[in-house]
Amino acid sequence: MSLAIFDLDNTLISDDSDHLWGQFLVEQKLVDSDDYARANTQFYNDYCEGKLDIHEYLLFALTFLAEHPLEKLHQWREQFIDEKIRPLVLPAAQTLVNQHREKGDQLMVITATNRFVTEPIVNLFGINTLLATEPELLDGQYTGQYVGEPCYQHGKVARLNDWLAKNNADLTDSYFYSDSHNDIPLLEKVTRPTAVDPDEQLRQFASASGWPIITLR
Repeated sequence: MSLAIFDLDNTLISDDSDHLWGQFLVEQKLVDSDDYARANTQFYNDYCEGKLDIHEYLLFALTFLAEHPLEKLHQWREQFIDEKIRPLVLPAAQTLVNQHREKGDQLMVITATNRFVTEPIVNLFGINTLLATEPELLDGQYTGQYVGEPCYQHGKVARLNDWLAKNNADLTDSYFYSDSHNDIPLLEKVTRPTAVDPDEQLRQFASASGWPIITLR
């Protein structure tokens, strides 16, 4: 059994779910619109440029979860998935996932975006294994903090290594599909790295490395 790993944002879906969630909160007037929108956009630009302070960003992103009861958060999230995410699911991405499923590969999504936002999106693809940044949940309430290492850049490698050790698995004949230069550390670890509609930095790196470059759009 081979491990087929997929990035989520701008790979399986055609936008960034983390950034979209922030926009959704602004549109629904659930946050201080101007300040939140400005910060949300700046953090996303920092991510695209590879200079995101992930710890600072997570404190920003997870504070909202701590300010509201879980039941209400789930209602807003369901609306977000229906209105913002379902239209972004790429049919070619679902086909690629299904091809690996039919081969009997172990399917996994690994994403820097937190589990609260991403778990229902990953479920749309029928993928059961998700490695994501983990918001802290105590007694049925988010705390605004996170637990463990953020699943970002080299943190993705560390989180995957932990999963491999716990599941007595390895990266023999493994795949990883991603759009982002932030994922180069993990792309270099797998047997079959593939750049998917890559940003310019990843496109150049993939070309120099002889990696396949594909589109799912």
